[in-house]
Amino acid sequence: MDPLEKVIGNMTRDVVRKARLGGERTGDIESLLSSMEADKHIASSDVLVDMAHLIMLTKQQIVHEEHAQPLMKELLTMYELGVPAEAFDPSYEDIHAGIETVLTNRTGGDVGGRLHIGRSRNDEVATCLRIRTRDIILEQLEALIRLRTVLLTVAEEHVHTIMPGFTHLQHAQPVTLAHHLLAYEQMFSRDYDRLCDAFNRVNCSPLGSAALASTGYPLDRAYTAELLGCDKILINSMDAVASRDFAAETLACDTLLLANISRFCEELIIWSSSFVQFVTLDDQYCSTSSIMPQKKNPDVAEILRSRVGTLLGAFVSAITIVKGLPMAYNRDLQDLNPHLWRGITEVRRDIDVLCGMIKTAQFHRERMAQEAGRGGTTTTELADMLVRDFDIPFRTAHHIVGKAVRDGSLDLPTLDKAAEEFYGRTLSSLGITPEKVQHALAVTTSLSVRKLPGGPAPQSVQTALAERQKELEKDTNFVSEKKRQISASLDKLLTQARRIANI
Repeated sequence: MDPLEKVIGNMTRDVVRKARLGGERTGDIESLLSSMEADKHIASSDVLVDMAHLIMLTKQQIVHEEHAQPLMKELLTMYELGVPAEAFDPSYEDIHAGIETVLTNRTGGDVGGRLHIGRSRNDEVATCLRIRTRDIILEQLEALIRLRTVLLTVAEEHVHTIMPGFTHLQHAQPVTLAHHLLAYEQMFSRDYDRLCDAFNRVNCSPLGSAALASTGYPLDRAYTAELLGCDKILINSMDAVASRDFAAETLACDTLLLANISRFCEELIIWSSSFVQFVTLDDQYCSTSSIMPQKKNPDVAEILRSRVGTLLGAFVSAITIVKGLPMAYNRDLQDLNPHLWRGITEVRRDIDVLCGMIKTAQFHRERMAQEAGRGGTTTTELADMLVRDFDIPFRTAHHIVGKAVRDGSLDLPTLDKAAEEFYGRTLSSLGITPEKVQHALAVTTSLSVRKLPGGPAPQSVQTALAERQKELEKDTNFVSEKKRQISASLDKLLTQARRIANI
């Protein structure tokens, strides 16, 4: 028997622990230290990292191909068929030890014991976390593109759908549904931008930093980064293994994203109520009551509205874990990972559910139009007309119209009375007619004059739609190119892996 195999056979199944430490752990201790549940998210990434590291060790002639070949065959099997269940045995501290133990058991100690040359679990796990987070961010970016596409599509159908705009949930000024939807599209485009920025800081390779002080082996860190599709390496080895700001940043970006989703859902809930009746949500996004047969409740929107609480909790937990840690690696960081996955793994789903809910919603044009002019929503334009056409100071015009509203009418006699009080003369004496007052108070007038960039006038909305479509195309191309680059890198990795495995 190979001496190394004999040693391995005398050890417990975890190849990492027993040479240095004796004694058996209780189940409670194993449960406390084990990260297996969270590591399910990075098992496939670990296999990629193992392959990239082994390819590099072979290229640098640190591991000879006679040892690399059987190891690579097993790694390719794991890549194609999945990490075997035995690697997830809870007696292992983590998936990294589990995979290494399985590989050692299958290839022998003289072979399996060479994979970890020049590497620590510290740089290994940091790399795996970044790769998985990178992939999730790309999924979220694609979902945001789908959501923004739907918003632009629906907005294009409602450029002339008039509705009231609100402040403080009170009727404010007339807008259009297209203008309202474009407001959310712009919010979600900023969420997209934040995640893009985060992606650039996530997609970096810590591999080769080892435990904290790098290694004396002649590793090629840039090569492993290239194989894994990372944009660059993290230079400082201590920072590379000890920093989790990339995780906190991703959670922060997703928290803001879910807060924006929550705001939209709040409006859909209000709009779908019998009081407002601006929208009817498709049945698949609603539930009924177990006792009241008439009920159609916007349950999906309500659950989406609540999701930001989960994200915020995960972010606060993550930032609290790292805030007091000394440099470099500390085991506390392991406890951050469940919060990361709890926070970010379901965001893509949330975006797509909202996307479907908007796409299938029926917006009620007539009902929106009924409310567009109520509550004095056009009185601002009346005051602006007094300023624009008759050179009355705006604050005076504001007082005149406000007093008329208080007195209960916006007809010319009421306005004249208010004008005498605040301006010293009547509006009639200035040549203002009832027709001019009614024209200023018309919803269409209020909309048509607000044609500045970003305003609700139909022509401004059409311009905004074209601009937002161009921005969306640019963002779509960015994601496609990033995915292409990563895919090309992983293809190169697999080609090199199969060459070494002689497959």
